[in-house]
Amino acid sequence: VADGSLDAATLLAPPGTAERRYALAHALRALKPGGRLTALAPKDKGGSRLGKELAAFGCQVNETGKRHHRICVCERPAEPTGVAEAIAAGAPRFVERLGLWSQPGVFSWDRPDPGSALLLERLPALSGRGADLGSGIGFLAAKILASPKVESLALIDLDHRAVELARRNVEDARVTHRQADVRAGVGLEGLDFVVMNPPFHDGGAEDKALGQAFIRRAAEALKTGGQLWLVANRHLPYEAVLKPLFARVRLDVETGGFKVYEARK
Repeated sequence: VADGSLDAATLLAPPGTAERRYALAHALRALKPGGRLTALAPKDKGGSRLGKELAAFGCQVNETGKRHHRICVCERPAEPTGVAEAIAAGAPRFVERLGLWSQPGVFSWDRPDPGSALLLERLPALSGRGADLGSGIGFLAAKILASPKVESLALIDLDHRAVELARRNVEDARVTHRQADVRAGVGLEGLDFVVMNPPFHDGGAEDKALGQAFIRRAAEALKTGGQLWLVANRHLPYEAVLKPLFARVRLDVETGGFKVYEARK
């Protein structure tokens, strides 16, 4: 969207502070002076701060509440303040701690996720055709691709920002990048391996069905004898889904509140 091109915009503001201010700043930048912005968020996920954040951009805010949300309506001032700074604070950047490009708002954006870090330690040298479901910014990909026997690797994630960051982080001719909802199917079959740290939150609430759906999609994509490497929080009930779908399920390690499974189809 071109700067200053919109008469009105509506934004469901994201929960993270830097991510939310980044989105608000982009919305204000896209509006014409005097253009109308409607921004809303759940009260407990940034909504309580929405009015103050818009006021800091120089907006005169009309704030109301409805169904546990805060709704803020304002006009874009002629010269909003702090827009460039908010965009810079929420933009992609190289994170030394990860050794990867990342961005506020993507999963575990500024530090290694402990579950993924454990899976990284436990992964053997893989071979053949494979996929990383819920691949994020490509944290696991370098370890997987270090094996010269890996022929191809599909990185699939729902978050378009993560997919674009993974393109930047993982430049290898064997890799394909795709934005997709794994729950709807991955369109792959006959794979030799799948690795994953499946999500278990949807809209902030715990949803065990998410990880269970990932396991089913992995089983569909694997060939007979193909292997799944999965990390999960200790309390998540994935064993009941794994056992009917795989010929062998092995608990590789359980430590620090996490479990790593290796399953053979």
